[in-house]
Formats: sequence, structure tokens, C-alpha cells
Amino acid sequence: MYRTMEQQIRQFFETVPRQALMITGARQVGKTYTIRKTTKDLFAHVVEINFIENEAASGIFEGVTTAADILLRLSALTDVPMEPGKTLIFLDEVQECKELVTAIKFLVEEGSYRYILSGSLLGVELKDIRSVPVGFLTILEMYPMNFFEFCRANRVSDRVTEHLNACFAQRTPVDPVIHEKLTELFRLYLIIGGMPAAVDTYLKTSNLNQVAKIQNGITNAYIRDIAKYDPEEKLYLKDIFELIPGELNGKNKRFVLKSLNENFKFSRYGHSFIWLKEAGVALPAYCAQEPVAPLLLSKSTNLFKLFLSDVGLLASMYADGLQLRILKRELDINFGAVYENAVAQELKCQGFDLYYFQSKKQGELDFLIEYQGRILPIEVKSGKAYARHRALDQVLRTESYGIGEAVVLSNENIRVKDNVFYCPIYLTGLFQKRQEEELLYRIDLSVLQ
Repeated sequence: MYRTMEQQIRQFFETVPRQALMITGARQVGKTYTIRKTTKDLFAHVVEINFIENEAASGIFEGVTTAADILLRLSALTDVPMEPGKTLIFLDEVQECKELVTAIKFLVEEGSYRYILSGSLLGVELKDIRSVPVGFLTILEMYPMNFFEFCRANRVSDRVTEHLNACFAQRTPVDPVIHEKLTELFRLYLIIGGMPAAVDTYLKTSNLNQVAKIQNGITNAYIRDIAKYDPEEKLYLKDIFELIPGELNGKNKRFVLKSLNENFKFSRYGHSFIWLKEAGVALPAYCAQEPVAPLLLSKSTNLFKLFLSDVGLLASMYADGLQLRILKRELDINFGAVYENAVAQELKCQGFDLYYFQSKKQGELDFLIEYQGRILPIEVKSGKAYARHRALDQVLRTESYGIGEAVVLSNENIRVKDNVFYCPIYLTGLFQKRQEEELLYRIDLSVLQ
């Protein structure tokens, strides 16, 4: 299964010569598999040390003061050749070894080998690792498979992908046959999601019951890790995690602390939500007081929606039979929660910070993102009434916001009417952040010199 992270890893080792790379993310999103698959072609030798499987590995960094001492101990744990300039050292499950924070600086400065690290944020705060001095460690976050990775795993051809990119760029309808099949594949993605083990099980068996068992196992593993981190339930992490599906299924989908306890205050339990976010388990979308850039300035930290990092896990946590009802497109169930979760997941994969807008006068917009230098409002429609969007119209008519275009994501094909771009929901991943350009600026100081 191809992951876009593969290209990022390749690009790093080809263009960044004097740093280590760390891949973080929730457990079971495919970090270790992707690193192994990508790096075997980049280096002659790969030394892999897992700090959970190899208990002796944790002692590597105890009481050492030089990179030479660390490398000597590393060599004792492996029979893989360690050739300077040709060997990569892969340190996995690094959350179990916090001494690595200091050591990685020494190892990178020593310069004989390249280093890649991987760790799950569940069960531990990697604040120490994140505080490594700039210049020694680059951190990339990995997410579950997005829809286009899911398509590729299901052997959707590059020719189809090229057609979709062209239609998106030119705002022309997708071929009707392709549109219908991709809409069907997207409904399947809502059920299976992007956890590699769930996708792999489906590809091998086509059995959704087997997929559900894998998903339940992942969910239970998350809950076990949460319980390990918070044994006295001071943070109510488990309760918050298990409430996410029900809160998303509510009328406004906003997370309400009173669902946990009538007397809860955000000022006391806000760090619980931050923990779930940093662990890669949940994706918060914060309320912006105004749909104007920069959204960060109007961010309300105590008003938010909380999505799961994987839409398949969300679907598996709902009542039995939802999977089949999604595939049948039954009209009497609320698809809104899973549709919005899928959109949140896709946008986050593309690097967007998630916001929504709510006003008593104008209504609510499902998402706001900063896209190509402007604010882009996004509405998500799971039913046939996709052309009705009162809040979107109100915001577009407000001149002070200066919003030139809005997007409606739905099951319908591409079309543009007035300044609304009606886009198939399966194309959400094509809304991508603009590549940062070098910002060079010089002042002529000759008069001062």
C-alpha cells in the first residue's frame, strides 16, 4: 500500500544532509511499515532498534557522554553492518526512551550515519523530544490513509487520478461512470477508513465483519493506552474519547462538556482535549468568531467540534448495522457525522488547521480553512438538498468578510453556480496548501556602512 509519506521521507534524505527525521502519529497508522518499505532502497544497510521489543535497548543512552559510546553500544545490539555514509539507524517506539532527546544531537553532529525515529504519541507526552534544538531533528506527523491512498490500494488507475485532477482544476464534471464508481468507493471508505490493518483486511477478504473486528481491536488498544496514561481518570480521557461519536451525531455536532458532568469547566479539563489531539486520536475544529484571516486571531478555544482521526473507527463505534445502511444509502439515517469526519480527516492530512463558524444571525458553516491566501467556507451535504445553504449565502453576501468563493461538498458531480463550487466529496483531498515560497528581502544599508 503506497503512502504519500514515502515521498516525504525520500525527499528528506535526498535534500537534508545533517538532520535526523522523526515520524510521529497515533498508533497503527503505518509508521513502521512505511519507514521500512521506503528506506530499504535508500541505504545499503538499515539498523532497526525497537525500544519496546528490545528491553536492553533502553540502556544504550544511560551514563554515556559521547556519540562514540552510544554507537559502540548500538553495534552490540545488531549484526547489520554499520558503514559510515551507507547505514541508516532506525529507532522505533522512541517514546520509551526519553534519553534519546539529548543523544540525537550528539549522533547527528558526529555525522557517520543517518537517523530516522518513530514513535506513537499515545500514552506519553513527547514534549521533551519536541524541544530538540532546531537544526538537529525534523518532525513529520503521519495520519491514517486518506481517500486517494485508499483508491490506490484498491487499484484505481493513475489515468483516473489524472482525470480527477484535471476536472478539479478546470471545474468541469467528472466522467459520469467514474463519478458513480468513486462515490460508491467513498461510501466504502467511510466504513473501512484509513487504518492500514483494516484496509489490508478488506483487500484480502472483502469481509466487513472481519474489518470491524480489526477496528474494534484498534479502538480497544486506544482505550487501554488511555487508561494506562490516566489511571485515576483525572483527565476523563476515556469518557471524552467514547463520547465523540454521540456528540458528532448531535444537532450542532459541538462537543459539550456537560455531557461528561454538569459541573465541568473547560478551564480545568482543556488539557484533556489537547492530550487527545497531540496523541493523534482526535481532530478538534475550533469555532472562529469571524470568517476572516487570520482565523487564529478569532479562534475560540473552548468552543469546538471533536472528530476522530479515522472515519472508519468512527463508523465502527456506532450501532450495529450502520455499515450496511451506508452502503445501501438509506435515507432515514444521519450521514452528516461520518461525512464531516471524513472531510476533517482529509483537510488535516493536507495540513489545514480546522475551524468552523457559528453565528445566531447568519447560521453555521461546517468548515473554514485558509486556502491560497484567502478564507474558504466549506459546507458538507450528505443528502439531496445540497443546493440549500442559507448560512453560506449569508456569509457570501457580507461584504466586510471579502469572501469570493465557497465550496459545497456532496455526492453530486462538479458544477459551479454563481460563486459556489459544488464539488464531489471524494475530491476533498485535492484542496491542498500552497507550497511556501522563499521570502527574500534585502535592505540597501550602504549609506550606514
